[in-house]
Amino acid sequence: MNKPMRLAMVSVILAAFSMSSQAADGPTVTISGFGTAALTATDTDDIEFARPNQQAGVGKNPRPGVDSNLGIQGMVKMNDWLSFTVQGLARKNARDAWGAELAWAFAKFKINDELSVRVGRMGMPVYMISDFRQVGYANTMIRPPTEVYRQVNGDSFDGVDLVYQHSFGDTTVTAQAGIGNVSAKITDDNRVTYKPATMIHIVAENGPFTFRVGRADAKVTIQDSEQLDGLLATLRRVGLVQVANDLSITDVDGSFTSAGFTMDYKNFLVQTEYAIRRTDSRIVPDTNSYYAMFGYRFGKITPYYYYGDTKQDNARTYAGLPTAGPLAPLTAGVNGVVKAAQQSTNAIGVRWDFAKSAALKVQVDRIKPRDGAGTFLRARPGFHDTVNVYAAGIDFVF
Repeated sequence: MNKPMRLAMVSVILAAFSMSSQAADGPTVTISGFGTAALTATDTDDIEFARPNQQAGVGKNPRPGVDSNLGIQGMVKMNDWLSFTVQGLARKNARDAWGAELAWAFAKFKINDELSVRVGRMGMPVYMISDFRQVGYANTMIRPPTEVYRQVNGDSFDGVDLVYQHSFGDTTVTAQAGIGNVSAKITDDNRVTYKPATMIHIVAENGPFTFRVGRADAKVTIQDSEQLDGLLATLRRVGLVQVANDLSITDVDGSFTSAGFTMDYKNFLVQTEYAIRRTDSRIVPDTNSYYAMFGYRFGKITPYYYYGDTKQDNARTYAGLPTAGPLAPLTAGVNGVVKAAQQSTNAIGVRWDFAKSAALKVQVDRIKPRDGAGTFLRARPGFHDTVNVYAAGIDFVF
């Protein structure tokens, strides 16, 4: 969605809020919010731990920015067939600063009891918990597992989707199909775009069980990356044009396929996802990733454990490049960028629902990178040690 369209959408929503405040028998307004106040630290200063799309993370000294956020959501129901929803989110971002963003801003048109159309900015449905992964209170763990949830940059898309829901006996099936554009900052000086992106998301719910499958396809481009642009220019200058073409990422085909399952049955909790990422560029490696979480609810106390893993599914070096002589440093640079961040995580945690709309969580992650520094930032050269990440926070909704 371009800037004029975003401004128009926001203006319509704000106008709807204004109208609803003036007409007691007209539109209805619902305001809600969510947030997390957390401290995060690691057991070393040789790396920094961060969430996806954060430019800086945390070392030994505890910091609040990694796992903390604040969101406000408003919905205006104009009538039985038209509503507007807007959500604002404040968190640490790719500029290493707290920033506010317009996470959602869409109009929903209800065609009938089973079918609706939404237009605007909406959550990108590529994960099991896409719509509420920023709402800590709605999740058992303190954060979505890194191994799966950093495979696709971007939380929302600008476009249109169609949502169909139907009950087949005791099973409710929700199908969502969307198309639009995505633009997400990776760091302060570069971003990734998916133009266009198509998404299919199907969820089946039966009592305590939920099963979900999804698929997204897009033309992928990385923009304004001085490091990548410099590498490609050097490769072409020394005659390695085919290598540069293989590393180029401008309108290349990419896909993300995932499946997930949750269970909340007689105090037993299970949540798991498996994801497959594929692209036609070596700069965004093919990956397979998954996690599985198990918990048990003792009244208001829920201890849990999860294991996650990411593996690269294509070569981690570029064959045929010189390993000696003046081009050896260039080969090292190429082999550095074609490697995905491989790692595994064992995590334990506990959630205490100490109030009606608030929960305290404590979690310890033991992250083991493989063949590199994993997803850690600013790792010292040669770092490959196992790292403990500690986090404690309060999730709340209002």
